[in-house]
Amino acid sequence: MSAARRLPSAAAVLFRRRLLAAPFHASAPARVNVGDRIPDVDLHEGSPGNKVNLAKQLTGKGLIIGVPAAFSPACSESHIPGYINSAKLKDAGQVFVVAVNDAFVTKAWGKSLDPSGTSGIRFLADPGLSFTNALDLAFDGSAIFGGPRGKRYALVVEDGVVKEAHVEPDNTGLNVSSVAKVLG
Repeated sequence: MSAARRLPSAAAVLFRRRLLAAPFHASAPARVNVGDRIPDVDLHEGSPGNKVNLAKQLTGKGLIIGVPAAFSPACSESHIPGYINSAKLKDAGQVFVVAVNDAFVTKAWGKSLDPSGTSGIRFLADPGLSFTNALDLAFDGSAIFGGPRGKRYALVVEDGVVKEAHVEPDNTGLNVSSVAKVLG
Protein backbone atom coordinates (compact mmCIF):
# COMPACT_ATOMS: atom_id res chain seq x y z
CA MET A 1 0.00 0.00 0.00
CA SER A 2 1.43 3.36 -0.98
CA ALA A 3 1.99 6.16 1.55
CA ALA A 4 -0.75 8.23 -0.11
CA ARG A 5 -3.35 5.53 0.57
CA ARG A 6 -2.57 4.91 4.26
CA LEU A 7 -5.39 5.24 6.73
CA PRO A 8 -5.33 8.43 8.83
CA SER A 9 -4.14 8.25 12.41
CA ALA A 10 -6.65 7.98 15.25
CA ALA A 11 -5.83 11.57 16.27
CA ALA A 12 -6.53 12.81 12.72
CA VAL A 13 -9.87 10.96 12.64
CA LEU A 14 -10.86 12.40 16.03
CA PHE A 15 -9.89 15.92 14.91
CA ARG A 16 -11.98 15.62 11.73
CA ARG A 17 -14.97 14.30 13.67
CA ARG A 18 -14.82 17.22 16.10
CA LEU A 19 -14.44 19.70 13.24
CA LEU A 20 -17.40 18.26 11.33
CA ALA A 21 -19.52 18.01 14.46
CA ALA A 22 -19.01 21.68 15.34
CA PRO A 23 -22.34 23.52 15.38
CA PHE A 24 -23.02 26.12 12.69
CA HIS A 25 -22.83 28.84 15.30
CA ALA A 26 -19.36 28.18 16.69
CA SER A 27 -17.58 31.49 17.09
CA ALA A 28 -15.48 33.48 19.50
CA PRO A 29 -17.16 34.66 22.71
CA ALA A 30 -18.96 37.99 22.66
CA ARG A 31 -16.86 40.99 23.51
CA VAL A 32 -19.51 43.48 24.62
CA ASN A 33 -18.92 44.04 28.32
CA VAL A 34 -20.53 45.71 31.29
CA GLY A 35 -19.30 49.29 31.30
CA ASP A 36 -19.09 49.58 27.50
CA ARG A 37 -20.85 52.51 25.83
CA ILE A 38 -23.51 51.81 23.24
CA PRO A 39 -21.92 52.39 19.81
CA ASP A 40 -22.71 55.60 17.94
CA VAL A 41 -24.15 53.82 14.89
CA ASP A 42 -27.37 54.40 12.95
CA LEU A 43 -30.03 51.70 12.74
CA HIS A 44 -33.27 51.88 10.76
CA GLU A 45 -36.87 51.89 11.94
CA GLY A 46 -39.69 51.21 9.47
CA SER A 47 -37.79 52.35 6.38
CA PRO A 48 -34.17 52.82 5.32
CA GLY A 49 -34.51 56.60 5.61
CA ASN A 50 -35.69 56.62 9.22
CA LYS A 51 -32.45 56.44 11.19
CA VAL A 52 -32.25 55.71 14.92
CA ASN A 53 -29.07 56.06 16.95
CA LEU A 54 -29.32 54.14 20.24
CA ALA A 55 -26.26 55.93 21.68
CA LYS A 56 -28.30 59.13 21.47
CA GLN A 57 -31.74 57.62 22.21
CA LEU A 58 -30.87 55.77 25.40
CA THR A 59 -30.39 58.63 27.84
CA GLY A 60 -32.05 56.86 30.76
CA LYS A 61 -32.94 53.23 31.44
CA GLY A 62 -33.26 50.93 28.48
CA LEU A 63 -33.07 47.46 27.07
CA ILE A 64 -31.66 46.31 23.73
CA ILE A 65 -32.71 42.84 22.66
CA GLY A 66 -30.77 41.34 19.78
CA VAL A 67 -32.10 38.51 17.65
CA PRO A 68 -30.52 36.49 14.84
CA ALA A 69 -33.49 36.93 12.49
CA ALA A 70 -36.97 38.36 12.38
CA PHE A 71 -39.69 35.75 11.84
CA SER A 72 -37.44 32.87 12.96
CA PRO A 73 -39.20 30.39 15.28
CA ALA A 74 -37.51 31.10 18.63
CA CYS A 75 -37.54 34.86 18.04
CA SER A 76 -41.21 34.98 17.03
CA GLU A 77 -42.69 32.30 19.26
CA SER A 78 -40.78 32.72 22.54
CA HIS A 79 -38.08 35.35 22.86
CA ILE A 80 -39.81 38.59 21.87
CA PRO A 81 -43.37 37.55 22.90
CA GLY A 82 -41.94 36.85 26.36
CA TYR A 83 -40.92 40.49 26.63
CA ILE A 84 -44.12 41.82 25.05
CA ASN A 85 -46.21 39.91 27.59
CA SER A 86 -44.06 40.66 30.64
CA ALA A 87 -45.61 42.73 33.40
CA LYS A 88 -42.07 43.96 34.19
CA LEU A 89 -41.49 45.43 30.72
CA LYS A 90 -42.77 48.86 31.78
CA ASP A 91 -39.94 49.08 34.36
CA ALA A 92 -37.23 48.42 31.74
CA GLY A 93 -37.30 51.91 30.21
CA GLN A 94 -37.03 52.26 26.45
CA VAL A 95 -36.97 48.85 24.76
CA PHE A 96 -35.53 48.12 21.33
CA VAL A 97 -35.29 44.90 19.34
CA VAL A 98 -32.41 44.79 16.86
CA ALA A 99 -32.41 42.28 14.00
CA VAL A 100 -29.98 41.78 11.13
CA ASN A 101 -32.71 42.29 8.55
CA ASP A 102 -33.90 45.19 6.43
CA ALA A 103 -36.19 47.88 7.85
CA PHE A 104 -39.25 46.64 5.94
CA VAL A 105 -38.89 43.15 7.45
CA THR A 106 -38.45 44.43 11.01
CA LYS A 107 -41.46 46.74 10.58
CA ALA A 108 -43.66 43.86 9.38
CA TRP A 109 -42.34 41.60 12.13
CA GLY A 110 -43.06 44.19 14.82
CA LYS A 111 -46.63 44.59 13.53
CA SER A 112 -47.14 40.82 13.53
CA LEU A 113 -45.91 40.45 17.13
CA ASP A 114 -47.44 43.60 18.61
CA PRO A 115 -50.24 44.69 16.24
CA SER A 116 -51.54 47.46 18.50
CA GLY A 117 -48.05 48.67 19.44
CA THR A 118 -49.07 48.81 23.09
CA SER A 119 -45.89 47.17 24.38
CA GLY A 120 -43.82 50.20 23.41
CA ILE A 121 -41.08 47.99 21.98
CA ARG A 122 -39.43 49.45 18.90
CA PHE A 123 -38.15 47.14 16.17
CA LEU A 124 -34.92 48.23 14.49
CA ALA A 125 -33.02 46.94 11.48
CA ASP A 126 -29.26 46.49 11.26
CA PRO A 127 -29.02 45.34 7.62
CA GLY A 128 -25.27 45.91 7.22
CA LEU A 129 -24.37 44.63 10.71
CA SER A 130 -22.87 48.02 11.63
CA PHE A 131 -24.32 48.04 15.15
CA THR A 132 -23.86 44.29 15.62
CA ASN A 133 -20.21 44.41 14.55
CA ALA A 134 -19.54 47.44 16.76
CA LEU A 135 -20.68 45.33 19.72
CA ASP A 136 -18.70 42.34 18.39
CA LEU A 137 -21.88 40.25 18.42
CA ALA A 138 -21.88 38.92 14.84
CA PHE A 139 -21.50 35.28 13.88
CA ASP A 140 -21.47 33.26 10.66
CA GLY A 141 -25.07 32.07 10.32
CA SER A 142 -24.70 30.95 6.70
CA ALA A 143 -25.79 27.38 7.37
CA ILE A 144 -29.20 28.45 8.72
CA PHE A 145 -29.80 32.10 7.87
CA GLY A 146 -27.87 32.43 4.61
CA GLY A 147 -25.24 34.84 5.87
CA PRO A 148 -23.79 36.65 8.87
CA ARG A 149 -26.22 37.41 11.71
CA GLY A 150 -26.32 38.87 15.19
CA LYS A 151 -26.13 36.73 18.29
CA ARG A 152 -29.16 36.50 20.56
CA TYR A 153 -28.66 38.87 23.49
CA ALA A 154 -30.22 41.36 25.86
CA LEU A 155 -28.34 44.43 27.07
CA VAL A 156 -29.59 46.37 30.08
CA VAL A 157 -28.50 49.95 29.49
CA GLU A 158 -28.46 53.08 31.61
CA ASP A 159 -27.44 56.47 30.21
CA GLY A 160 -25.85 54.81 27.18
CA VAL A 161 -23.70 52.39 29.20
CA VAL A 162 -24.16 48.60 29.37
CA LYS A 163 -25.10 47.63 32.95
CA GLU A 164 -25.81 43.95 32.20
CA ALA A 165 -24.89 41.85 29.16
CA HIS A 166 -26.92 38.68 28.61
CA VAL A 167 -25.37 37.04 25.52
CA GLU A 168 -26.27 33.50 24.52
CA PRO A 169 -23.08 31.40 24.63
CA ASP A 170 -24.16 29.38 21.57
CA ASN A 171 -25.31 32.53 19.71
CA THR A 172 -28.88 31.41 18.92
CA GLY A 173 -30.15 29.54 21.99
CA LEU A 174 -32.73 31.04 24.29
CA ASN A 175 -31.64 30.92 27.90
CA VAL A 176 -29.58 33.79 29.36
CA SER A 177 -31.35 36.42 27.21
CA SER A 178 -34.88 35.26 28.09
CA VAL A 179 -37.25 37.65 29.81
CA ALA A 180 -37.13 35.53 32.98
CA LYS A 181 -33.33 35.91 33.22
CA VAL A 182 -33.20 39.58 32.24
CA LEU A 183 -36.27 41.11 33.89
CA GLY A 184 -36.87 38.40 36.49
